[in-house]
Amino acid sequence: MKKILSALLLLLGMSSCGLYTSYKQPEVNTEGLFRDPVAAEDTSSLGDICWRDLFTDPYLQALIDSALHNNTDLQSARLRVQEAEAALLASRLSFLPSLAFSPQGTISSFDGAKATKTYQIPVAATWEIDVFGKLRNAKEQTKAAYEQTEVYRQAVQTQLISSVANIYYTLLMLDRQLDISVRTAAYWKENVATMRAMKQAGMTTEDAVAQSEANYYSVESSVLTLRRQINETENSLSLLLAETPGVIQRGRLEDWKQPAELTVGVPLQLLANRPDVRSAELALAQAFYTTNAARAAFYPSLVLSGSAGWTNNAGAYIVNPGKILLSAVASLTQPLFAKGTNIAQLKIAKAQQEEAMLSFQQSVLNAGSEVNNALVQCQTARGKIEWDRKQIASLESAVKSTRLKMKHGNTTYLEVLTAQETLLQSQLNWVADQFDEIQGVINLYQALGGGREYEPIKNENHE
Repeated sequence: MKKILSALLLLLGMSSCGLYTSYKQPEVNTEGLFRDPVAAEDTSSLGDICWRDLFTDPYLQALIDSALHNNTDLQSARLRVQEAEAALLASRLSFLPSLAFSPQGTISSFDGAKATKTYQIPVAATWEIDVFGKLRNAKEQTKAAYEQTEVYRQAVQTQLISSVANIYYTLLMLDRQLDISVRTAAYWKENVATMRAMKQAGMTTEDAVAQSEANYYSVESSVLTLRRQINETENSLSLLLAETPGVIQRGRLEDWKQPAELTVGVPLQLLANRPDVRSAELALAQAFYTTNAARAAFYPSLVLSGSAGWTNNAGAYIVNPGKILLSAVASLTQPLFAKGTNIAQLKIAKAQQEEAMLSFQQSVLNAGSEVNNALVQCQTARGKIEWDRKQIASLESAVKSTRLKMKHGNTTYLEVLTAQETLLQSQLNWVADQFDEIQGVINLYQALGGGREYEPIKNENHE
């Protein structure tokens, strides 16, 4: 036993050579990641806002809350977390001895002699001593895998919140466009009746009447298309909510409250906030510990085993009652012909670690690009909305002017039709740009890792 303890102490001393090392986050150059040095200096970030504070529409809050409760993809992600948590528990238990209770009994008789009964009731224990970090590397690798599943859940949740918000405001945009188109169709219907009366009075031609009718039919056709799109969008939102298709209760596009400032924070915040960046780094950590484990495979394994119990079989003697049985064994296993395999496994692990590092660096670059794109989308849409308002005001004035001129015979009805068509398209573009601005905010919120934490809400509409 003293020799075994001496050998154990020697091996423990050898383990201080540094075969096991802890993972450290690599340095990543984030200079100019957002292409906006002013925004990058601000430490506050839109992604740190709770989704309830960003999306204040009570109908939307109820829909997001329902999706977080019922969405099947998010539920599957939560189950993955539970599976990984169980795997992590198993890896932690590997540091403890394994116990086995294996009672045995035999009855034997030779040439009709009296039967001999023997029994053995041992409790066996096996304990692998983690001298060279084999078990620790496995545990840390499993821990990183567990954290990665949790980050995956957060990514699914962030995507879900953004998707529900995007589809919801798509519905509001379509509602607004439908309202404009329905009012325009009613106006064109009146114009058709007016043109027919003017033709009968000899004040216009058949061509003008036909052109008026064609425009009316075109608007009515677009109304039907918008109704179909609204139905399809409602069905898409119902799928995210894990509900049967139905009418979605909703507010108005005009009720959207835009954030006063679109702050993105410092680029380094992406390393902590973006689920995909964190997932890529955790994959790098797993590859790091896999490389450590491949190095540890070159060194021997030390296993202590022993048993204790009762037996009445002591070699050639059978005694009753039984006596205490004790045994202890220490085994040191060193592979003799696996060096080539171990070298190959180490090379593979190092290459995979390099791949994981490149993937992590690329995920940071992708994150910066998405933030910049979303920020520019918001800023561009805001600028276009201002021009849309001015254009609509000018076109409304032009429509009124051409109508007056037509009544006094100074212009043709074709000019009125052209002005009215241009006004309709400008109004629809204005609504589309409003939605584009909202979508830019949602995309920026997602790009900054917003909506990571789940905070259920109580809402009368949901209840």
